[in-house]
Amino acid sequence: MSSELLDALIILEREKGISRDVLIEAIEAALVSAYKRNFNQAQNVRVDLNLETGTMRVFARKEIVDEVFDSRLEISIDQAKKINPGYETGDILELEVTPKDFGRIAAQTAKQVVTQRVREAERGIIYSEFIDREDDIMTGIVQRQDPRFIYVSLGKIEALLPQSEQMPNETYKPHDRIKVYITKVEKTTKGPQIYVSRTHPGLLKRLFEIEVPEIYDGTVEIKSVAREAGDRSKISVSTDNPEVDPVGSCVGPKGARVQAIVNELKGEKIDIVEWSSDPVVFVANALSPSKVLDVEINEEEKATTVIVPDYQLSLAIGKRGQNARLAAKLTGWKIDIKSESDARAAGIYPRDASLLFFDEDESSDTFDLNDEEIE
Repeated sequence: MSSELLDALIILEREKGISRDVLIEAIEAALVSAYKRNFNQAQNVRVDLNLETGTMRVFARKEIVDEVFDSRLEISIDQAKKINPGYETGDILELEVTPKDFGRIAAQTAKQVVTQRVREAERGIIYSEFIDREDDIMTGIVQRQDPRFIYVSLGKIEALLPQSEQMPNETYKPHDRIKVYITKVEKTTKGPQIYVSRTHPGLLKRLFEIEVPEIYDGTVEIKSVAREAGDRSKISVSTDNPEVDPVGSCVGPKGARVQAIVNELKGEKIDIVEWSSDPVVFVANALSPSKVLDVEINEEEKATTVIVPDYQLSLAIGKRGQNARLAAKLTGWKIDIKSESDARAAGIYPRDASLLFFDEDESSDTFDLNDEEIE
């Protein structure tokens, strides 16, 4: 048995990264508990596990005292000196108390400890692997579902996709391959627990990093993301390279790059706008596909008043206010949209100091599942 155990410990140390000394220490501690439990002993004992000779010995540890009060834990100095004249009061005397059938119990206990430690090590390896994947994207396979979760296999472990993180326009069937965003990795008593999302704005950002080489290598940067999953999203992009068009890079040849992302998100419309450090320009771009005539800034309240042509008012606001709402999330500015006629009647347009006209250009693009550009 000792030879088999030694071989097993060597293999575990090599393949699982579990130290042999740690395993031996754990086995010895478990054997102490097994001895006390199986032989109804309350005395202080130590187990010596010798893998080379194949022996497992149990020693009762007793303190040498002048007067014995508990024979299970103490031994008199007179008795100790009969064993070895060199003993003195306060020393610890060890007496072998190995039961005859302890080998069978020891083997079973050792097996249980090794199995438990292997399981713990595997959980630790999985946790270490996935804790580094938080805020990252992975491809998983749908396994099953219940009223609360979709269970998605990520290879070594099943992740949980909560109902609140599922896209409203999607149905999930077993064996479907989907990309998910890892939002949280927890260490629990039953092993690591991984939560994923299909609605997180980070999923959109990671998809662009995968599809657009200029984003992956840092030439183009995603500045902000606003998303209403399954319906519409906006992202702002910029670059320090004057020879690179950040919006065009994300769109790709004939819209191929953004179309791949739209397909992955089951038809979610995506507005790609150019970021600007000037809030006037950025807010105007963010309201794409609407044309903007003027933007007035209130720095103290971080609010803007945006003037749009009368015929563009509904487009600027969007269905149920969605376009304006996403633009506000994208820019971080409050946005109040007024039609040109209302602004003129209120005397706030045109302004005397300057007029800002935003011509239709390539500063933004909107794509849907049919790869149609909306201007």
